[in-house]
Amino acid sequence: MEVPAVNLKAIVLVHWLLTVWGCMGQLWLPSSYEWANFTVLAVGVWAIARRDSIDAIIMFLIGLLLTILTDIIHLSIYYPRSNSLTDLQRFTAGMAIFSLLLKPLSCLFVYQMYRERGGEYVFNLGFPTVSRDRSSYQSIDQQDAPCPYPDLDSKPAPHPY
Repeated sequence: MEVPAVNLKAIVLVHWLLTVWGCMGQLWLPSSYEWANFTVLAVGVWAIARRDSIDAIIMFLIGLLLTILTDIIHLSIYYPRSNSLTDLQRFTAGMAIFSLLLKPLSCLFVYQMYRERGGEYVFNLGFPTVSRDRSSYQSIDQQDAPCPYPDLDSKPAPHPY
C-alpha cells in the first residue's frame, strides 16, 4: 500500500495548533504535557530545516511515538472527572484527545519520509537498529583524475608576487 505524500510542515503545524489549543487555560493538564509536545515539535522544526538529515527525522518519529505514550498517561491521570466541566475544559480536552488520535497517522507519514531520506529500519537478532543506505556516497580515498604533477621535481616553481 502506497502512503500518500504529506508535507512535514503540515504535520508540525497541525500538531502545534492542537497542542496550543490543548494547553489553553492551563486548567487541568500539567506543564509536562506542554514540555513534551513542544519539545517534539521543536525537533520537527529541525527536521524541516535539515531536509537531508536522517537523524532529525528519526528523532522526530521517536519523539512522536513517545508523546503518544505520555499523552495517554497525562489524559488518563489528569482528565477532569467532574460532571460540570466548563466549555474551555471540554474544548482543551477535545483538542488534546484529537492530537493524540492523529499522532499514529502522523507517525506513519513521518516514517515514510524517513524511508525517502534513505533510512532503513532493520531488525538485528531481535534488537532494532537503524541502518543507512550509503550506496550513493563516494569514498574520498578514490581519486577520479590523475594528479597533473606526478612527481614534485617536475612541478613548476611558484611565481613570486
